[in-house]
Amino acid sequence: MTSKPLAEALEEAFQHCRDMDASLNERLDSLAQAVRTLSPPFADAVDRLVARLQQSGAGESAPKVGDPLPPFHLPDEAGHIVSLDELLSEGPVAVTFHRGHWCPYCRLNTKALAEAQKEIEREGSQIVAIMPDRQQFAEEFKTESKARFPILTDMDNGYALSLNLLIWVGAEMERMISAAGWDIPSYQGNTSWMLPIPATFVVGTDGRVKARFVDPDYRKRMEIEGLIAALRSAH
Repeated sequence: MTSKPLAEALEEAFQHCRDMDASLNERLDSLAQAVRTLSPPFADAVDRLVARLQQSGAGESAPKVGDPLPPFHLPDEAGHIVSLDELLSEGPVAVTFHRGHWCPYCRLNTKALAEAQKEIEREGSQIVAIMPDRQQFAEEFKTESKARFPILTDMDNGYALSLNLLIWVGAEMERMISAAGWDIPSYQGNTSWMLPIPATFVVGTDGRVKARFVDPDYRKRMEIEGLIAALRSAH
């Protein structure tokens, strides 16, 4: 199968899952099943990557419940610097990490977050998304998902590294991702092939983590209902 048809088929699968009347994780599972059908070699490579990360304990040393979340100052999609302290001055925050604007699982996750934003804001809480893609791609990501929360660029994954969330995708996944038509070096502005483990930290106004979801299997994310409940209890 050539890269273009696979890319097109993946996009069609993403759109189908995005429009499903289902929970976030049901949409994510449906996408994972579609990928396995469209390209078994790709799905098998993902399984091997996830197994490697799980065996090495990737993400386990990220901030835990009760720990302070290290502060950040990162540019948003418009180039404005956003700080964690500034966000927390207005209420609890869900700090969400994403692999990039190109990742269909991250796109599903961010769309679901955008759909929940009004309810989250009504209760005095906020969302912020962080990814390693450069500003123009952060802007695309925000527009596509119709998010009103900031999409921050973590240049060269520096903040993710400080939280022990950074992983190398490995040579096999590098080939697979490139063959699917995704140009990670262009998106990030470097050739390291490092990505953050998708994660969510619900942070209270005291700066401490109240709930967390960290899973090296990027096909899984914190369910929206659990996120909302954690933000509610963080007040």
